[in-house]
Amino acid sequence: MPTSKPMLVGVTGGIGSGKSTVCKIFEALGVPVYNSDNRAKSLMVEDKRLVEAIKAAFGEEAYPDNQNLNRSFLAKEVFSNPSKLQKLNSLVHPAVGRDFASWVAVQSSQPYVIKEAALLFETGSNNSLDSIVLVTAPEELRVSRVLARDPQRNEKQVRDIIGNQLKDEEKKKLADYMLNNNEQELLVPKVVALHQALLTAAAKKAAKEA
Repeated sequence: MPTSKPMLVGVTGGIGSGKSTVCKIFEALGVPVYNSDNRAKSLMVEDKRLVEAIKAAFGEEAYPDNQNLNRSFLAKEVFSNPSKLQKLNSLVHPAVGRDFASWVAVQSSQPYVIKEAALLFETGSNNSLDSIVLVTAPEELRVSRVLARDPQRNEKQVRDIIGNQLKDEEKKKLADYMLNNNEQELLVPKVVALHQALLTAAAKKAAKEA
């Protein structure tokens, strides 16, 4: 009998939308969550294939002691150079994809799992997932959240990041579910209701594939 595969759900949202908060609630409900951004940082040190590719693209200075990643050097290299940023992403995202596939392989007993990623649509990762949840919030609230949690950033930097990300209006056309994290309504009941909807969808998918 073939091993069952959980339904794959993506959770995304622009900076300050609160997608990580949403994912923490899902985790509290027992849903496994794969944090793409955190794993990417780890893989840039742990994945030998990725490390060698980054060295080849950006030079030995990216790993000055052949082990630790010089993050500040790499950040300066790609910060205002879209082609270099695209190059870095083209190396990192496939490595994350391989790592995610390995992670999913050991989650076969779960009805569904979550892939949390800021750049889900931008990287095309959404195409390999069954459903997408978009977390949204008003821009002013997003800016204030980021400034509160990252005091080293200024308002212009945060608005520049928002400006460089795909607009929510475009993401809404591609998402299956939406969560408005505007702090005007309680978030937990919304996530619990969505959890039930996803469990139902996962059961239907499993029945269809049986």
